[in-house]
Amino acid sequence: MDAVVVTVQGARALVFGGSGQVGAAVIPRLLEAGWDVDALSRKGRVPAPGLRWLRGGFEAMPAVAREYGAVISCGPLDHFARWYADAGVDAPVVIAFGSTSLTVKLGSVDDAERTLAARLGAAEDGLFASARARDADAVVLRPTLIYGAGRDRTLSRIAAMARRTGMFPLPRGAVGLRQPVHVDDLAATAVAALGARGAGGCAYDLPGGETLSYRDMVARVLEVLEPPARLVELPAPVFSLLAAAFRSSGRLQGFGRAAQARLRQDLVFDVVPAAEALGHAPRAFRPVAGMFQPR
Repeated sequence: MDAVVVTVQGARALVFGGSGQVGAAVIPRLLEAGWDVDALSRKGRVPAPGLRWLRGGFEAMPAVAREYGAVISCGPLDHFARWYADAGVDAPVVIAFGSTSLTVKLGSVDDAERTLAARLGAAEDGLFASARARDADAVVLRPTLIYGAGRDRTLSRIAAMARRTGMFPLPRGAVGLRQPVHVDDLAATAVAALGARGAGGCAYDLPGGETLSYRDMVARVLEVLEPPARLVELPAPVFSLLAAAFRSSGRLQGFGRAAQARLRQDLVFDVVPAAEALGHAPRAFRPVAGMFQPR
């Protein structure tokens, strides 16, 4: 299928999650392509040429136009799907970010993770149904492990902890494969999806451009910190006790039993469908220190 970046003049896009790590990368690409943008934020923000900030969120929506050239959601998919089902806003194209957690956590031993996966699946189904009812093309984008803006909940948190302590522990055998994807590559694909022909009504996994083990992924992050931090590999039972202690003290989020089990599991997704339909062309994982500082 053909995938082209839509270059327009005067068309307006409505962007949810515009101040988040993905939305902050999407908006400049929209403006560069000639779109005017209405972007929602819970905090007041300074407007820019072509960019109008609307203060509010799903719980307190500001006034928006009845028609847009595109609607793009860079925030929670379930909240957006519910809003879109009831909103009187029409757009020929709807792009929404979801998550590969839909498949990764569907069979998790953790009840909360299974609930999250089910919620994401229901949100996708609801969004596609609402779009069909309005004769709109809806595309859901499912990123893998996001990095690059210093605001992700995985690698940037690992980097922050390693800066404080000079090291980061992992259990031995953390060899499960990962495909970290840069936030700017997600933004490029989202804007390209606006011009993809025949791509609507589908969800696309968006992996990064390199597959490597969890251990090696973390090691690359630690190597580029200033100063570099040390990777310490512990016996799995020791790591489990250490992670529990850190969680109880509030110094660590995540790394529960289900997350620890996934460190040994391959979480690999096929790039071909998104590459062919949307032109997704992610970079290899070549981190630098600035990618793990908030921007």
